[in-house]
Amino acid sequence: MVGKTVRLTVAQALIRFLMAQKTVVDGETLPIFAGCWAIFGHGNVAGIGEALYQVRDEFPTLRAHNEQAMAHSAIAFAKATFRRRFMACTTSIGPGALNMVTAAAVAHVNRLPLLLLPGDVFANRMPDPVLQQVEDFNDGTVSANDCFRPVSRYFDRINRPEQLITALQRTMQVLTDPTDCGPVTLAMCQDVQAESYDWPDSLFAEKVWTQRRIRPDENELSEAIALLKAARKPMIIAGGGVLYSGATAELVAFAEKHRIPVAVTQAGKSAIDETHELALGAIGVTGTSAANALAAGTDLILAVGTRFQDFTTGSWALFKTGELKIVALNVTPYDSAKHNAKPLIADAQVGLKLLSEGLGSFRADAAIAARAADERTAWFEAAGRALAPTNAEKPSDAQVIGAVARTLGKTNAVVVCAAGGLPGELEKLWVPTEPGGYHMEYGFSCMGYEIAGGLGVKMANPDKEVIVMVGDGSYMMLNSEIATSVSLGQKITIVLLDNHGFGCINRLQMETGGANFNNLWQDCLMEAQPEIDFRQHAESMGAIALKVASIGELENALEASRKNDRTTVIVIETHPLITTEAGGHWWDVAVPEVSPREEVGKARERYEANRRHQRVFN
Repeated sequence: MVGKTVRLTVAQALIRFLMAQKTVVDGETLPIFAGCWAIFGHGNVAGIGEALYQVRDEFPTLRAHNEQAMAHSAIAFAKATFRRRFMACTTSIGPGALNMVTAAAVAHVNRLPLLLLPGDVFANRMPDPVLQQVEDFNDGTVSANDCFRPVSRYFDRINRPEQLITALQRTMQVLTDPTDCGPVTLAMCQDVQAESYDWPDSLFAEKVWTQRRIRPDENELSEAIALLKAARKPMIIAGGGVLYSGATAELVAFAEKHRIPVAVTQAGKSAIDETHELALGAIGVTGTSAANALAAGTDLILAVGTRFQDFTTGSWALFKTGELKIVALNVTPYDSAKHNAKPLIADAQVGLKLLSEGLGSFRADAAIAARAADERTAWFEAAGRALAPTNAEKPSDAQVIGAVARTLGKTNAVVVCAAGGLPGELEKLWVPTEPGGYHMEYGFSCMGYEIAGGLGVKMANPDKEVIVMVGDGSYMMLNSEIATSVSLGQKITIVLLDNHGFGCINRLQMETGGANFNNLWQDCLMEAQPEIDFRQHAESMGAIALKVASIGELENALEASRKNDRTTVIVIETHPLITTEAGGHWWDVAVPEVSPREEVGKARERYEANRRHQRVFN
């Protein structure tokens, strides 16, 4: 090999390479990998485990309690840093590796960087089949790790030492590329991890990765400018791409200069201060009445950094204007071409600047901003009623959100959530004022993300209050990282809303004509309902925990939690059926055409009536 070399094992070379990758955040050069989450087993403890031990004082190794959860924490860290930094996760082969597949899908759907390093079978096949090996009777090259292929942006299996060189270069390209960003899986054959090789010194040279900013094609830019100028009732839909681009200032400047109101998606929420006069809040199925009212009449959508999930578009029944035009400003061609949109393929920050320059002094009709102001006023009045406390025995989710917002909402806080009924209520009712103040995993809506995700957010933002809002259903699925947060000294505040089951899906079941069945504990086939003491359970993992009986007690507990020195869990029982009636929109969930239940028949009639409003794009 030409040039100087150093002899290392494959695992040692891997870790040394990761340590040499840097980035610049706010003018400071930092390691782009903030560390490696690890749960060791026979497939990685001797190889990667030993390599991590050798650099334990320079490259943090973080021990979790569940493989899926630690990957969720890594994903949340990447999201909270707006994809500027990320983490690696290593497991043994078999169940340890497969536990991360769900998390890989979360990263894939949400376009977030994540490096997965599962152990794999022996490349030499001498001990075949090895413990935990999944045998394919027709393909000797298949292992359990092949399950990562459809949920990885890049997948590779390291069967020989020298393969690592090319694989690492491709890995970094994917993790840092705004277009292809997503999870990378390097399946590490366990015997190869321990093999030595003479590596070129150049592989370990420090490299600083900066954000690539794609500039738009001139023809696409000209067409977008012309469409905007011709629009009578334009509006902006801001997605997560605005945050990842660091384009929040450009978004606000664009909206103010051209007087175009802004609605946000789940991923895009916090891209604009929602107290701003042109901020409409969330759009779509769980949107505000303000955003949805303007969406119904808009004739042009400037979609910035969104992938048009069905919740954003109300299953494409939200927009009622016949001659609707869409300009999709997106760094990813796949997203910008959806639904016959006019693509403007560009980085959001660059694209908004150039689009604004091209528009010159153009301003939307003043009636649009005036309508936005009226709708905002009406919405905030409705939201205020939903958030206000009452004397109800069991409060609504919205009333709990109101208590959190009043006590911790203005304390440089980040609210974290993922699945169930809470995402809908939070998207409507939480009012973020700073980028990143709202952290929702709703691309995959993965139950169990919340607590592990909150830990990742705290690691990315150690100076901020991190508030995890989670239902009892998600809590039961994955709560072990409470113990991890305590062990790492990463304090988060968890508000656990106990509605005794899967309340969100129970409401959907009722809406589609179904009988109450198998969602709330009281409707399950069981001999006795479990009496779960969530307070005691959280305490057993080292958290400070208490149960409150009212909104007033909750507010007092939240205020007191600010002084606590470790993770705090506050439990409150909530009503499973009450939701915020204001705002929202129909969502396409297919109802059976035939059923002996009259309720299903009526639901089918409503379903067919709503489907007639769905837009078909030619």
